[in-house]
Amino acid sequence: MVDLAARTDRLDAYLDERGLEAVWFAKPNGFAWLTGGDNVVDADADVGIAAAGYDGALRVITDNIEAERLADEEVPDAVAVESFPWHADSLAAAVAERSPAPAAADFDVPGFERVEGSRLHQPLTDDDVERYRELGREAAAAVETVCRNLEPEDPEYEVAAGIDISLASRDVDTPVVLVGGAERAQAYRHYTPSDAALGDYALVSVTAERAGLYASLTRTVAFDAPDWLEERHRAAARVEATALAATEAAAAGDLTDGGDGADAADAADDAPDTAGDVFDAIREAYDAVGFADEWREHHQGGAAGFAGREWFAAPGSDEPVRRPMGYAWNPTVQGAKSEDTHLVAPDFTERLTKTGQWPTHEVEPVDVDGISTEPRELSAPVIR
Repeated sequence: MVDLAARTDRLDAYLDERGLEAVWFAKPNGFAWLTGGDNVVDADADVGIAAAGYDGALRVITDNIEAERLADEEVPDAVAVESFPWHADSLAAAVAERSPAPAAADFDVPGFERVEGSRLHQPLTDDDVERYRELGREAAAAVETVCRNLEPEDPEYEVAAGIDISLASRDVDTPVVLVGGAERAQAYRHYTPSDAALGDYALVSVTAERAGLYASLTRTVAFDAPDWLEERHRAAARVEATALAATEAAAAGDLTDGGDGADAADAADDAPDTAGDVFDAIREAYDAVGFADEWREHHQGGAAGFAGREWFAAPGSDEPVRRPMGYAWNPTVQGAKSEDTHLVAPDFTERLTKTGQWPTHEVEPVDVDGISTEPRELSAPVIR
């Protein structure tokens, strides 16, 4: 159950700041963020079958096909569900007709401003964190169960199907499932599953979603490990550790968490405070581990929560780094990748995508000005 009071407090501030009377969310992650429910019937659609709105009270608007089911199964009792005839023009028209104005929406509604939901999703609330922990454990358990049973002759697409089934049995969706055997994992950073056999080793990268929250992880399984795999994985892991340390340093200067971040920032004048600053630390890390140009070949990840990435770290990005918040960093060095989803909170950092059953190794961040070099426990390859 989502903390509706925390949501409406944040939306009251947004409406006051923008001089608006209402705001509406019909994209699935926005609807889930506001209500905790699911408005998806057609998984290919960008916009769901219902819009959740706030105009001083919480409301959901949908057609008469869906109204009873949403009220019974998807949204809290405190949220009123209103319906319009299924043969009416559209969800957007129904929202425009019933909403006070001026208003904003995360989908196209005539006469409405566009709201970018990402910044409203940040930082996570306490209830978000608890549900995120559950999702992280479930995602890791499903992926690791499949990975422990891999064989060199397994086709990539069969591995992907097994992961889909394993996660679906836990009521978790899989918007991203990448499976790369030895040949394709070296050739491509996005190794979409094919009929190729895994061969000497495999990379399995998954983004899992439940109730609007997203968690990402990568696991490496080697049967006949190439000589270079350990070195490259360790290099990618050191970049991931550096990204985490830089994220903590950035968040320490962010006062949106209500803590004493200003003092922490004063203690480390060089600490970053934006996604662009974290990216600069990542780029330094690649150089320090001997793979200076690898950052150019793939994005490095960023903030996670109610999207696979709420933002990606990139040169010059001014996105603020907040806490508590999920962060999924995914550095790659050709043929190797290190990735888990971590919660960065005011007093601790926690790896969410863990089961305690997969091997880990301690990895030191690269020595970059303003960040801690305390070792991090990250996921290690399994050598079979």
